[in-house]
Amino acid sequence: MKTIQILGTGCPKCKKLYENVETAIAGNPDYKIEKITDIMKIMKFDVIVTPALAVDGKVVASGKVLSPDEVKELI
Repeated sequence: MKTIQILGTGCPKCKKLYENVETAIAGNPDYKIEKITDIMKIMKFDVIVTPALAVDGKVVASGKVLSPDEVKELI
């Protein structure tokens, strides 16, 4: 199972990215979504701009809201 992490403090863009990730993985039991809102934990990922998307602890995108199709490509 892969863990998809949404890194962000809860801004509207972070929430939209979360929704788009949910849409991208809908019905696929191979993925788990984890929301990380604690700034200290986000800093451990070396992310400067949120929202960011990480897969199994590796940041694959930051600073923009990915569409569901873009998320599918990255995971």
